[in-house]
Amino acid sequence: MPVPRPKPVVFGLYGWTPDYGYSYIHPANRRSFEWLEPLGKVFEKIDETEEWIILRYDEQQFFVSPELFKELYQKPSFSFGDTVKTTAPPTHQGLISDVFFDERADTYQFQLVEKKSKVQRVFEVEELQFV
Repeated sequence: MPVPRPKPVVFGLYGWTPDYGYSYIHPANRRSFEWLEPLGKVFEKIDETEEWIILRYDEQQFFVSPELFKELYQKPSFSFGDTVKTTAPPTHQGLISDVFFDERADTYQFQLVEKKSKVQRVFEVEELQFV
């Protein structure tokens, strides 16, 4: 059962790579977090404990050290599970499955799941609209 989103949702980046070592990631989450390849992906901070913060990415949750979390104050236009469609052909309609942030361009990008398959293309915000 998914954890309800806190209000307001805090979005951020978690700039971890294996070069940092595994002390930043809860032992139960290490392998799945490494497979996620978190660089450039936007997480929702959904809770915190004395030692860990809990981040959500799509349907996954991770306990991580707060040290590497960087809050994004500009909120993305879409988030995980939002139903969207493309504004130009070829037409796609589906759920947001991935949210990326390009720090150099200060922009968000989104990937969709359509009929249980990921659309290979990544979309800019102006290429999508809510359904």
